[in-house]
Amino acid sequence: MFNILKRMTHSTSISCCTQMGTSYEEAIKALCLTLQNNAAYLQSVQQHKVNDPKKLEDTKKFLLRSGITLEQLDKLSFIHVAGTKGKGSTCAIMEIILRHQGFSTGFFSSPHLVSVRERIRINGEPISQSYFAHSFWKVYRRLEQNREDESDMPTYFKFLTILMFHVFLEANVDVAIVEVGIGGELDCTNILRNPVCVGVTSLGLEHTLLLGNTLEKIAQQKSGIFKPNAVAFTVPQAESAMCVLQKRAIERCCRSLKIVSTTQNQEWNKIFSSVGMITDVQQLNASLSIHMALEWMKSRYNKQSSLIMDNRCIDTSFSSEHQNDKNELFKEKESIFLEKVAVALANYKWPGRAQILKTSTADFFLDGAHTVESIVHCISWFKKTSRNSSRKYLIFNTTGNRDSLKLLKLLVPLDFDRAYFTPNYAGVAHVENLLNCSKLINNQEKKYKEHCEQWGKGSVLKNSVAEVLDDIKSYALSQTDDKVEVLVTGSLHLVGALLTILDPNLTMTSDF
Repeated sequence: MFNILKRMTHSTSISCCTQMGTSYEEAIKALCLTLQNNAAYLQSVQQHKVNDPKKLEDTKKFLLRSGITLEQLDKLSFIHVAGTKGKGSTCAIMEIILRHQGFSTGFFSSPHLVSVRERIRINGEPISQSYFAHSFWKVYRRLEQNREDESDMPTYFKFLTILMFHVFLEANVDVAIVEVGIGGELDCTNILRNPVCVGVTSLGLEHTLLLGNTLEKIAQQKSGIFKPNAVAFTVPQAESAMCVLQKRAIERCCRSLKIVSTTQNQEWNKIFSSVGMITDVQQLNASLSIHMALEWMKSRYNKQSSLIMDNRCIDTSFSSEHQNDKNELFKEKESIFLEKVAVALANYKWPGRAQILKTSTADFFLDGAHTVESIVHCISWFKKTSRNSSRKYLIFNTTGNRDSLKLLKLLVPLDFDRAYFTPNYAGVAHVENLLNCSKLINNQEKKYKEHCEQWGKGSVLKNSVAEVLDDIKSYALSQTDDKVEVLVTGSLHLVGALLTILDPNLTMTSDF
């Protein structure tokens, strides 16, 4: 088992797939150039304003064609997480907690920052390039050979979801943690039939053309992942959204809906602070992760217990059965669980989300915030962690139909000395960057030029992130005072473009 997992993640060579005779680079080209990506999908939705309920049936169809039945999928133990803000961080924390408990883990997330392989992880590590190529072509060719017409192939995200199921089944992981892509109800990950527990993180308005323009409609879509007999978790929400979640949990026959808030326990607060989780949002995501991880362990040992976190998890159970017994064996395991959580949190890393990357040239504050709520939290985090004495720069871009003016107005009071506006394009050669670069820049040109005009004084327009970094480096070489601090926000894709240059292997270090 462990030899298989090691082979999946440890090989990093860009070799040809020996069984299929097709390289990793060719797999990336096929993925990016022949399968519709999420941006194209969202554009299609905006143009046609459709939300086709057949999407899940298509996913099931493609899954079966690829060689997996739903019954085979049921053999895996899943945790499924939706939400607007923090769902990736919540999943990442949960994954490292369970891994530190000794369980083998699979983790599916999106989007990626540098490499598509980041989306499919075994025991915390992206699968290797050679294993990705092997698995990709095995699935791709099965689907291609069985298609009914030229267009009868899954879209980019749908294909990666099917690929993920193949990888996790082959690895036979103890637990598969799956982050929803967009929404919940009709997201292709929602073919899962019996997750152990499901979670909904903080909700806000996003993808409104697809999910609806009210919190109630957003909550309706996100709670679509609720399943019979699963324990559902969420965090405090607006009353209108919470009412929807509670109603849906009953309709979907969940065992219970548990509302998790941050702990007031001094010991836990000390642990959170010691590992850099200083904002309420970070601590809330951590608390949700801890409770969901414990619930999965309870299912694993088939015993009931409760997490000692100052009783801050409110159980709104509507089940008629209340099992409060504690097995002595699980009491011991719960104690071990609590001890290891602190170690897991100390080792938790989630690049591009509230990340500080220190270099000899500048300190980069990276956060892919792209909604009003997440920008507000980003600003709060930046104020708490930056130095008052340093010069401050901003690198910003947004994508899609987001109201960037609202986001920029929130950033203005931070008094940046300079604000750079650029497309989400690294500007350097990279194996993952195989799309037409000029097309990418042209598609975003109007947007980032508008950003520059909206900002006004101190704004700088560049055609790539590499150009921005060259400018920052030139300035740094001419100065002898303190390092500049650079906030990079507005888009995870922008953060990814920057990391492609500064830290392509996501080591959390850079020699820039």
